[in-house]
Amino acid sequence: MSIKKYAGILLIFILAFSCKEVNPGRGKAPSSKLKDVVESGTLRVVTDFNSISYFIYRGQPMGYQYEMLQELANYLGVKLQVVVNNNLQEKFNMLNQNKVDLIAVNLTVTKERKEQVEFTVPHIQTRQVLIQRKPANWKKMSSKAVGDSLLHYPLELGGKTVFVQRNSSYVQRLKNLSDEIGDSIGIVQVDEGVEDLIEDVAQGKIKYTVADENIAQVDQLYYDNIDISVPVSFRQNLAWAVAKGSDDLKLAIDNWLTEFKKTRRYAIIYRKYYQNERAAQILDSDYFTYNSGKISPYDALIKEYSSQIGWDWRLVASLIYQESRFNPQAKSWAGAYGLMQLMPSTGQRFGVTPTASPKQQIRAGVMFLQWLNDQFSDIPDSIERIKFVLASYNIGLGHILDARALAAKNGKDPDVWDDNVDQFLMNKSNPQYYTDPVVKYGYCRGKETYRYVADIIERYQHYKNLITR
Repeated sequence: MSIKKYAGILLIFILAFSCKEVNPGRGKAPSSKLKDVVESGTLRVVTDFNSISYFIYRGQPMGYQYEMLQELANYLGVKLQVVVNNNLQEKFNMLNQNKVDLIAVNLTVTKERKEQVEFTVPHIQTRQVLIQRKPANWKKMSSKAVGDSLLHYPLELGGKTVFVQRNSSYVQRLKNLSDEIGDSIGIVQVDEGVEDLIEDVAQGKIKYTVADENIAQVDQLYYDNIDISVPVSFRQNLAWAVAKGSDDLKLAIDNWLTEFKKTRRYAIIYRKYYQNERAAQILDSDYFTYNSGKISPYDALIKEYSSQIGWDWRLVASLIYQESRFNPQAKSWAGAYGLMQLMPSTGQRFGVTPTASPKQQIRAGVMFLQWLNDQFSDIPDSIERIKFVLASYNIGLGHILDARALAAKNGKDPDVWDDNVDQFLMNKSNPQYYTDPVVKYGYCRGKETYRYVADIIERYQHYKNLITR
């Protein structure tokens, strides 16, 4: 973290303390949640898995909430740890049990919820709309005939049944609406997410649901047979939430969000997910993981060969994305080729050439991973061993052996990657280290490999969040 950024966050922390009144009788200490987050180096967040908030498309984690959260984590100078849970009440439980630091979804700010959590400043405003299905042959009908088949006013919901997500703000809004129109509305609460319910309407499984208008507008690009023209609420604030007493973290997020919403970067993120004409194309893709459960065209092959060496196929998929973005024709300036970017000498050792099929490329690459794994059989922790294998795959076995030797010589653990061996690999661009007598393979640019390992592990966590094994 830069000195300037750290000073800014420290100032927020001091301000939060100075603004918090402490009851001398109780001796209650002010909040230190921001300090906890910064000192831990991780911001723990729970969000939704859906087509807007957080998803994987062509192997890459994406989403409005995900990109916003990544910007926030960068601002705080910490890593982002994302947890997925589409159950609203469970999100609140996780927050209040200190399992996460932040709920990052489109939470409608209500009085009832304010009793449970502290809301940040709004990141979006929207209104709630009714989702209903047009007639099956609506494209052949006149606009008047289509219109005659639909509801046009909230008043017409009297006597109708509406399915909504359990414990959502839509439930309370429909209850209020029922009182306002003086007629009963059948409210069925279910555990399905908002977008799943919109799909149910589009497929004719249910007649009505309610959603935020900005989400409905995106889904209408994909389900052109739904009508979203009937508002059931005024415009409402949508915000994130922190636990009660997290004053300093809330202040830091509020200050950042207030300024970030004025930037071009925020406008780009918002348009990308809420005003993107390609949304339907993405939603319909075989590699939009929310619908298909697929990462790439080669999932079956990756699963087959990964199982032979006892590796999680999602980890190997993350490596392949890092190497080639799943392009079997990829070539590097150094001569590496194919899905797994094998160098010609390595490929020859494992029986493939640049003209090999994707199946042969994956087989050879996985065999190489197994060979590297065997070179680190002295590392007892399998998770740590994986990091050494990934690093060696990127920069070569010799440089990693050098870094382990340097770590051991300097009192660090040669069997642990993070904050131990990785630091000495990065130092191998420094003459003080690459000329050390224990170093056999000389100079290297270790920072690239450090980032390589971190990127693969981070993406693997996203794959585990969103894709079943």
